[in-house]
Amino acid sequence: MLGLTFLPDLSGIGLLISGIIILFLFFLFEGKKPNPVFNVIVFKNNKTFTFSNLSALINYSATFAIGFLLSLYLQHIKDMSARDAGFILVTQPFIMAIFSPLAGKISDRIEPQVVASYGMGILTIGLIIFTFISPAFSLIWIVLNLALIGFGFALFSSPNTNAIMSSVDKKYYGVASSTLASMRMVGQMFSMGIVIVIFTAFLGHAEISNVNQEEFISSLRFLFLLFGILCFIGIFASLSRGRIHNEKIFSFPDS
Repeated sequence: MLGLTFLPDLSGIGLLISGIIILFLFFLFEGKKPNPVFNVIVFKNNKTFTFSNLSALINYSATFAIGFLLSLYLQHIKDMSARDAGFILVTQPFIMAIFSPLAGKISDRIEPQVVASYGMGILTIGLIIFTFISPAFSLIWIVLNLALIGFGFALFSSPNTNAIMSSVDKKYYGVASSTLASMRMVGQMFSMGIVIVIFTAFLGHAEISNVNQEEFISSLRFLFLLFGILCFIGIFASLSRGRIHNEKIFSFPDS
């Protein structure tokens, strides 16, 4: 993450490469420990657990920055106050809160891979719609699209969590839950890291203003396109998790 903030300088590239190498060594080290901080063995032996967490990582990488980007757009392009922008952005979590319990119940009857994949598909559509954003983009369309994205979140999040928790024995719920939390946090950081890189490429170190409004809009379109492609890839990760219902629950290897 530190390397991403310094790109495209050589120091940023060096830090990025170093981080990747250290992360690889961390996985090797943890895989040999009887009581690892981060249990990596389960990823080798549990397809459902692996692809469900990968789907979560991709999902949060592709969607976490939506609120941040639209907040800047509404305040700098639409000249809205932070409060009014917040009222519009609350559409997404509001719709998600309404439909998440229903999506969770549906995933108890229908395979989570199906429900979550539909959710990822809806998120992809919502992100692609935002690639057409412009200064004249209607606030009504923003609200409606945020509602669509919130619905996609609901269809993905609860069933995906259901798949992860259902793929392990009850006594490992803590490990499964913390692993999912790690995927969520890493995905969120990576999402903002992508934003930093693209903003640097389009805007440099300048503040958003009327002078560089066109460059700012171009960066938004590129970011939403990039996130849309990432979310589209996530559909296949979600579909690859396999069936949950009537499948054998995985037990972690004893130390």
